[in-house]
Amino acid sequence: MAWRMPSETAPHERTWMAFPREGLTLGETDAERAEGYATWAAVATAVARFEPVTMVVDPTETARARSMLPGEVTLLEAPVDEYWMRDHGPTFVVDDERPGVLGAVDWIFNGWGAPEWARWRDSAAHARLVAGEVGAELVSSMLVNEGGGIHVDGEGTVLLTETVQLDPRRNPFADRARVEAEMARTLGATNAVWLSRGLTRDYDDFGTNGHVDIVATIPSPGRILLHDQRDPAHPDHAVTAQLRTELEGQTDAAGRRFEIVGLPAPEALTDAHGPVDWSYVNHLVVNGGVIACGFGEEKADAQARAILADAYPGREVVTVDARPLFARGGGIHCITQQQPAVSR
Repeated sequence: MAWRMPSETAPHERTWMAFPREGLTLGETDAERAEGYATWAAVATAVARFEPVTMVVDPTETARARSMLPGEVTLLEAPVDEYWMRDHGPTFVVDDERPGVLGAVDWIFNGWGAPEWARWRDSAAHARLVAGEVGAELVSSMLVNEGGGIHVDGEGTVLLTETVQLDPRRNPFADRARVEAEMARTLGATNAVWLSRGLTRDYDDFGTNGHVDIVATIPSPGRILLHDQRDPAHPDHAVTAQLRTELEGQTDAAGRRFEIVGLPAPEALTDAHGPVDWSYVNHLVVNGGVIACGFGEEKADAQARAILADAYPGREVVTVDARPLFARGGGIHCITQQQPAVSR
């Protein structure tokens, strides 16, 4: 077997999501919970314009999901506690030596390092559930990892963050060599590009400790979109400058130096809890489109759409207000997981 994770730009069979259920991260008030449900539904509706969507739904939320989601979204009932499908669900891979074979990597998920507030045991079973639903071969891993902690170019390059894969709350005995060997085995990644950290807000109690999918992504081999905080008053101004320097010193699997394209942050610097981590990098590429995060800033949102349209030629860029997602700890990429198309 030679598993390989395709680029997100490769054709998709569908996108997978999980519908929220009541709990700490959804919100404490009726209004907060309603906002959360509505935002998950808005993302699913936007994606469904371009490709099929399957939503894993806790039985306690089935009626609500049916009433809020468009009819073309398929519902799959199963116990749900966390609903960030990118992280607790499968990472799909293909086998170039066996055309038509789909694999599903089942990372160990422990709620982003087993914080006291996280509830993950139900959703940790979703990788196996989804693999069974789509007939994918299960690729079991002993690495604690999340889909938001990796990005690939489909040609052997993987982006990683030292504070995620080497997090002692996740993998206390791991080192770079062990992580890289597992990325090669499960994703076909022959070249790991390590970043030292993620954005400032991501180290708060409800953060992931540095997921790369809010910082940088690879829209095409040899090119990186990097979150660009241009205001020196924000702590991520120094962080993103540091990350740019780190990326400039590394190459991809083909030995190319990266062309780094800055994706400017919106103007907002803080919310009620401190410096925001609002990032346009946390978008989802779909068949013929890009589902982009919006932050209620007309000029900044439009600028991001233009940069994304240039990075992904021929795709329609659609903006969905992602502020309610970021208030809960993530973005559009975090709540979605693409299933690549394979020839049958």
